[in-house]
Amino acid sequence: MNRNGYSVISSRKRLKGRTSKANNYYSVTLCCYGRQPIFKNFSNGIIAAKALYNLKEKVDTICFVLMPDHLHWIFRLHPRQSLSHVIKHYKSEVTICIRKKIGRKVVIWQNNYYDHMIRDENDLINQARYIVANPLRANLVKSVGDYSFWNCIWL
Repeated sequence: MNRNGYSVISSRKRLKGRTSKANNYYSVTLCCYGRQPIFKNFSNGIIAAKALYNLKEKVDTICFVLMPDHLHWIFRLHPRQSLSHVIKHYKSEVTICIRKKIGRKVVIWQNNYYDHMIRDENDLINQARYIVANPLRANLVKSVGDYSFWNCIWL
């Protein structure tokens, strides 16, 4: 457990023996270090959302919701890409850009992340619905359309 009471399991331990597969869909959750609401700052949110689109050569983003202290993201992994490499690249880009913006070193992300390989179309749709509704469940907005940092290819 970390100091905030969250269970912390190393991604390396969780993924031991598993490999990512090209053209499969993944649902990933990345949390901010200490669950700090780093993306409550609008300009930080813009940086993190833009970085998702900068990965179009590595993944096809299906949907995402950038919450104040974490990211939910579903994507299809392109050939010759690994899940861990994509996550590392994304976290690195966001961290570098935010550090440059604020002019000092700051830790943005927890070392670990949660991933789920999506099994079928029903799983994909259910995961996307869950993700898109996250700001509603957190009582951040009354309508998803009022939330700034989300997108879904079906809406």
